[in-house]
Formats: sequence, C-alpha cells, structure tokens
Amino acid sequence: MNGSVHKNRKAWIKGGIITIFLAIGLVGFDLISFDTAAGIFTNLLGFIFCWSVLSFLIHRFLVHKVLAILGLLVVMLVLPHYTGIWDYPIAIPLLILFWLGVAYLVLPEFFKKYRIAILSVYGSVIAYNFFFFYTTLDQADDHRLILTNFMIVPIPVFAALWGYEQWRWLKTLRADKAKAELALLKNQINPHFFFNTLNNLYGLVVEKSEKAPEVVLKLSDMMRYTIYQGKEDLVLLKDEIGYLENYIELHKIRYQKKVEIRFAHDIHDGLKVAPLLFIVLLENAFKHGVEPLTENAYIHLDLKTRGNQVLFSVTNNYEPNTLQKKAGIGLDNLKKRLVHVYPDRHELKIEKTNFTYTAQLNLRLNP
Repeated sequence: MNGSVHKNRKAWIKGGIITIFLAIGLVGFDLISFDTAAGIFTNLLGFIFCWSVLSFLIHRFLVHKVLAILGLLVVMLVLPHYTGIWDYPIAIPLLILFWLGVAYLVLPEFFKKYRIAILSVYGSVIAYNFFFFYTTLDQADDHRLILTNFMIVPIPVFAALWGYEQWRWLKTLRADKAKAELALLKNQINPHFFFNTLNNLYGLVVEKSEKAPEVVLKLSDMMRYTIYQGKEDLVLLKDEIGYLENYIELHKIRYQKKVEIRFAHDIHDGLKVAPLLFIVLLENAFKHGVEPLTENAYIHLDLKTRGNQVLFSVTNNYEPNTLQKKAGIGLDNLKKRLVHVYPDRHELKIEKTNFTYTAQLNLRLNP
C-alpha cells in the first residue's frame, strides 16, 4: 500500500516537472499566452489537464516512452506554427508517427502482434503522401481527401481486431478458469474410502487372510483409475462400470455384516462420459445408508443408456435418525462438476421416503 502511494507521488512530481518545462517551452514559442484573463484561465485548465494525463501515463508506463511520445507531440505543435509545414508532405508522417507511438504505448502487445499489418498500412500512406504530393500539386484538395481516407479507414478495422482479441482473451480466461475449477473439484473426491480400505487391508494382512491379495489388486486398480483416467475429459462408460464394481467388491470385503447389493447395467458400447461422477452417489449410499444400519442393509443400482442418454440411479435404505439433513461436500462437488461438464444437459434428482433414499442422475451426451 505504501509502495503504491510512493509510486503515485513520484509520478505526480515527474508529471508536474515535465508539464512546467512543456509550458515554458510553449510560451517561448508563442504558442500560448497569458495576456487576458480568459487566456490565463484556459491555459491553467490545460496545464492541470496535461499534468494529470502525464502523471497517469508515467505511473503506468516507463518515463522515456512517455517523453518520446510527448516529443512527437511537441514537434507537431511547434513546426507548423513557424513553418506552415502542414502544407508540406512532412506533416502527415509526423501525425501518423505520433498516433502509432500512442498505440504502441497504450497497447504494446497488440501493436507488436500486428506490427507488420499496421506498419504496412501506414507506411503505404506515407509513401503515397510523398509520391503524390510532387505529382498532383494541382489536385491538393483531392490529395488530402484520399490521404484522410487512407488514414481513417484502417482505424475501425484495427479497433474491431483489438475488440476480437479482447473477446478471445476473455473467452480463453473463462475456459482456463473453468478447467482449473474442474480440476480442483476432481481432486476433492473423497479420499476417506482409500484410507479406510488401507486400514482394513492392514487388518487382513495381520490376520493373514486370503482376501488380502484381492484387496491389494482391486485397490491398486481403483487408485490407478482415479489418478490416470480421472484426469481425462471423457472415459468409456464400461470403464466407469468396472470402477464401480471394484468399489462394491472392496466394500463387501470390508463389512462383516450382510449387505444386499444389486448392480444392473445395460449400455451401448463405445459411449463416453465424464469420469468419477457416479461414484459420488454410490459412496453416499454406503456412507449414509449401509454403515449406520446393523442389519437388512441394501443398495440397488441401475445404469442404462437410451440413445444419447445415460440413466443412473442408486436406491438404498437408511436409518432416519442418522441421515444428514445437509448435503455433503461430495454431493456439492458433483453438482458443480455437472454444471461445468454437462451444462443444461443433466438432471440430478433426490427422493427420500421414511426409510428409502434414491438418487437419480440423467445425462444427455453430445450426439
């Protein structure tokens, strides 16, 4: 904060000093005078305006660049006053150089990117100016009109190009922001499952259970899928089914109690979906349904495709006293991801009865 204030103060001081020297120079060249009260007032307003503009430019840009542009402006003001140079071909190049300098100062990246086009256009104007000035002295008015058109017509074209660049930059910025948010949401997939499974694996290893190698294999497959496939924009729907089946099998090994789990699926080969969407709903079914129940727990899953639609539903029973009223982080993340990946092409419905919880997710894929 203090650094910014100090920088502003230095810019105002430098701007004031330059403006004073500029005013002295213009008075010396008889370009401004203070002979009348109106002249004094007008020139004081001009002095304040010039000071403000220069201070702003010095704050934003390097001083030597501001002085270079100011020098072109001074040359444009001084030379015509003493030489009548506006009637000679040097006036047009000076005017063009001044505005090119302003463009370079204010929009350096745009100027550098399109410098060949800009310099070619206005270089042609300058060449036309010198060539036709000496060959069409009897048509001076027509000559000035053509030059004016050549100078003005490219301006809206370059302005439109600059506007397009800004639009494309904003679009890219939004896309990058959306990708970053989506990557963050993917990385927030609940890791508790892996930690719990590792703890259970430790218990199986201690007991020297024959199930331990199977758990290691399935957990390895799931972690590999989460790390590598989870980064992709789209994955095969059949691979998502395999991921869900591994998840279910690992939970069956975890629980000592009997849990009825049915998973019916009927899909078309080759369909692709965004990864790791369905797992959130299945995870909630285990966390809020199966785990709190001591007996008769069940989860019924159904995944099918109809044309370019994917229909997925999870139904589980639960203990009403243990169900959280507020949606968890996983469900919130799922909703945000759906907005990013399937805007206006998804439907997530949650239905609760006294003892049954159903989550249904419908996706409409691109044709």
